[in-house]
Amino acid sequence: MPYFTDATFDFLRELARHNNREWFEANRARYEEHVKGAAVRFIVDFGPHLARISAHLRADPRPVGGSLFRIYRDMRFARDRRPYKTHLGIRFPHDRARDVHAPGLYLHIEPANAFVACGIWRPDSGALRRLRDAMVEDPDAWVAARDDAGFRDWFGMDDGDRLKRAPRGYDRDHPLIEDLKRKDFTASAELLPEVVTRDDFLEACAAICAASAPFMRWLCRALALPF
Repeated sequence: MPYFTDATFDFLRELARHNNREWFEANRARYEEHVKGAAVRFIVDFGPHLARISAHLRADPRPVGGSLFRIYRDMRFARDRRPYKTHLGIRFPHDRARDVHAPGLYLHIEPANAFVACGIWRPDSGALRRLRDAMVEDPDAWVAARDDAGFRDWFGMDDGDRLKRAPRGYDRDHPLIEDLKRKDFTASAELLPEVVTRDDFLEACAAICAASAPFMRWLCRALALPF
């Protein structure tokens, strides 16, 4: 039995067209069953698969404060007043993520944009320096992780934001200067909707996440974190 179905995508499409509280409340039962409920079941069942990838990545099925992102948008500083996200987001963070900037895995389900992502987005200055220093100290290890064949079979490095110039303290002519300019260290694997709605999506997603291990292991090692 699939976790996510056409009903999941139908709800998200309709929410994009009717992004208001009245519509959402009238359709809350659909959300609870086909989006939130499906996601919580997926998170529960994904836990053992995740443990085989790394003992330090967490699948937390709590509907509030766990792996499932809230459907409600943060409106405090937003010009866009639409109250609801029109995608489903699930995070599988490193168990040190509450203490330090740490890499993790992320599943994004949206009608026109579904993907699995891995890595660390917008690390703080200390973590960013450690990543850059690790790259300079052992460039071969970084290239081996970034270009690992199994990893690249599924994932493409995200462009993200980069500095326009070499970061302070690093050689502007370094062979890896474009990677040293990175502000984000993330990669993503596109998912077709027909894959997300398959009966074996749990296993397919686990296989994709397992392919991220060389990249994730390098990030953790650079940040002195276990993997």
